[in-house]
Amino acid sequence: MANPFVFNVAEAVNGDGMPVTYTQSGPSPSRIGPEMIALPAGGHVTVEATITPLGSGVLVDATATGTLDGECVRCLAPLTPEFSATVSQVFSASEDFITGAEADEDKGSGDEVFPVIDDTVDLEQAFVDEMGMNLPFNPACEPECKDTGEVPQPDGVSGEAERIDPRWAGLEKFL
Repeated sequence: MANPFVFNVAEAVNGDGMPVTYTQSGPSPSRIGPEMIALPAGGHVTVEATITPLGSGVLVDATATGTLDGECVRCLAPLTPEFSATVSQVFSASEDFITGAEADEDKGSGDEVFPVIDDTVDLEQAFVDEMGMNLPFNPACEPECKDTGEVPQPDGVSGEAERIDPRWAGLEKFL
């Protein structure tokens, strides 16, 4: 199956100078997102990209949509919200696309220009960066989580022993 994040830009680079829009769908080749909620590997994603020629390079504005898979950090209920992420990335089709003095170049600034390889561009890393920055690291049920945060207390009458909150039970061996 084709990678939905890889787009052929030959028509835009060699065409009439007008933007070209493509839509591709398919399974995600990798897991994209933080630990508790992400687009799973193999999860269905639709990517719509507008490719604008910039002489010997292209600007790709793309939006990916799909369903995330994760867990609430409070009650561990499954979460499957819809998502929409947008990226804008410049790709160079030649060595002289963007030039400047080596001394003036800001290495590691995050503004790297990626190359067009075999008339294709790969947006996967751009979406990894975007979703890693914008998805919550601690997702919770919305609007109200089933977990109230209260731990039942022993009543002293029913013979019930003090209970440990199951979320912290694994830490008991360190006390």
